[in-house]
Amino acid sequence: MSERIAVLGSGRMGDALVAGLAPHHTVLWGSREPERIAARAGELGATPVDHARALDADIVFSALWHRDELPFARRHRAALAGNILVSMANPYNEDYTDFTTPPDSSAAEALAAAAPESVVVGAFKNTFWGVFAKPEFPEGLSDVLVTGDDDDARRRVMAALAPMPFRFLDAGPLSRNRTIERMTLLARELSVRYGHHPYVSWRLLGKPEPEES
Repeated sequence: MSERIAVLGSGRMGDALVAGLAPHHTVLWGSREPERIAARAGELGATPVDHARALDADIVFSALWHRDELPFARRHRAALAGNILVSMANPYNEDYTDFTTPPDSSAAEALAAAAPESVVVGAFKNTFWGVFAKPEFPEGLSDVLVTGDDDDARRRVMAALAPMPFRFLDAGPLSRNRTIERMTLLARELSVRYGHHPYVSWRLLGKPEPEES
């Protein structure tokens, strides 16, 4: 089913997400400077708008830095009410050595607290921007772990993302992001150490693929 989707942010993650979603959905691409991305949006089949106008959507993907998305969510709390808001960011500190959130919380839970009338779902936290162009590894497609406390919202986000070339796994409640985000912190550290950042992701091995009908 086609959805009306907004992507907030015109960085590498935002660009990659728009490229994956625009062939399948109506996509509003939100930027502080929509004229700057107008040509690129035209290439991808998305509509460039400012951040506030992008909130006129059913599912809103936040491809903003975590430090930027919290004040944004608080400022636009009323406009976001009733929307599915997808948390993608990880709460890195300035030098990427740790997180700004305590171990008993996560960026996704902080976003939910900033926009309590929205339904927050977590996705793409374990997926680095370098993987979007080539999501298939020798072991199989990169997994995207999808979380949320609302079962229907989690299913809707997974259905909207299904045409993209990843394997989407239901990872349970929003609190699972405490683990997922820190898995990503470790993945970044290891991939930098061994020289293949940002081409790094996670895949659950041992899970059988569904049989084709």
